[in-house]
Amino acid sequence: MSTSHAHPYSDFVPLLNKIGTAASRPSAVAPDLRRLRVVLTVFFALDGFIFAGWVVRIPAIKEQTGASASDLGLALLGVSVGAVITMTLTGRLCRRFGTHPVTVVCGVLLSLSVALPPLTHSAAALGVVLLIFGAAYGGINVAFNSAAVDLVAALRRPIMPSFHAAFSLGGMAGAGLGGLIAGSLSPTRHLLGLTVIGLLVTAVAGRALLRLDPPAPADRPDPDSNSGSASSPRRLDGRTRRMVVVFGLIALCTAFGEGALADWGALHLEQDLAAHPGVAAAGYSCFALAMTLGRLSGTTLLERLGQTPILVAGGATAAAGMLLGALAPTVWLALLGFAVTGLGLANIFPVAVERAGALAGPNGVATASTLGYGGMLLGPPAIGFMADWFTLPTALTSVAVLAGLAAVIGYTTRD
Repeated sequence: MSTSHAHPYSDFVPLLNKIGTAASRPSAVAPDLRRLRVVLTVFFALDGFIFAGWVVRIPAIKEQTGASASDLGLALLGVSVGAVITMTLTGRLCRRFGTHPVTVVCGVLLSLSVALPPLTHSAAALGVVLLIFGAAYGGINVAFNSAAVDLVAALRRPIMPSFHAAFSLGGMAGAGLGGLIAGSLSPTRHLLGLTVIGLLVTAVAGRALLRLDPPAPADRPDPDSNSGSASSPRRLDGRTRRMVVVFGLIALCTAFGEGALADWGALHLEQDLAAHPGVAAAGYSCFALAMTLGRLSGTTLLERLGQTPILVAGGATAAAGMLLGALAPTVWLALLGFAVTGLGLANIFPVAVERAGALAGPNGVATASTLGYGGMLLGPPAIGFMADWFTLPTALTSVAVLAGLAAVIGYTTRD
């Protein structure tokens, strides 16, 4: 009889080793995921900062180019056209080259192109350079949203609203800084300064981003959860494509309201409610601040309530708030309505984009973003036409109608 024999528990040793290795992976991976979240947050904030810095100099650029209101409108259309065209292509670029390199390249292009508008001296030239600026803006939005979808899936937490909160905070910082220095710096120096800041931030954050691998695909059976990898290839059936379009329509309905309030909110307060110009200008600030606060609390709300309730409750809240904002008899009630609208709309767009990305990767993000920005493009002129046909307060109720429609559509996406 042999004197040597296997230990009775030796068969469990390999299993215990595997368990120990698997248990140690989260601690090894988590720091990289945390760093990735920080870096992506920086890019979201930079995007909002640069875009808002450009927006506050539009009046000065108009004066410099000598453009009429209609010519300026056509030139500004270049931003939206460039963004929409690029969004349809960026999904493919992300699949081929990866979301991280595309984000960095678009960050460089965005930083460089924001310096071009002050160099133009005609509306036609302005429109051309804004096509370039819009292309970079659309590309980076698809790229970093796709990267964020991958991170949401890896972390298994609904953190998408926090990224969009960073965009909103960056926009508020960019607009605030632009307002402070508008009287002392020319548009050329201001926007060139944005280029320098953008390139420096992109150099630092981009280097960190390129060193971080995209999270591995996370297969999760619950379709209402944050599943899927935005960069992982998949075959899409007809139902999935339809659902992506549905979430894109939700994004459209909410972006319509954001565009409408940005362009028409102050005029409504001043023209229809006789508000002081300074108070009227605060109308969009109330909306934007409320939206930012809503997005900062978005992750907690999503974890407690889930995505479908956020879509439904957010749409209903925004509809009620916009009815108050459009039809209120006093300025302060209207401002309250604008703030409630911002809270309601805050997390609908991020959830819609994240769900589309979880279903179809970068192409899903591109589809939802394209429809969303189409809504932002459609909102201001649509409100203008309706204001001519009816009145501006009546026209603004269309924002409430579409917010309510987003709530209804969101309810149909429940499992």
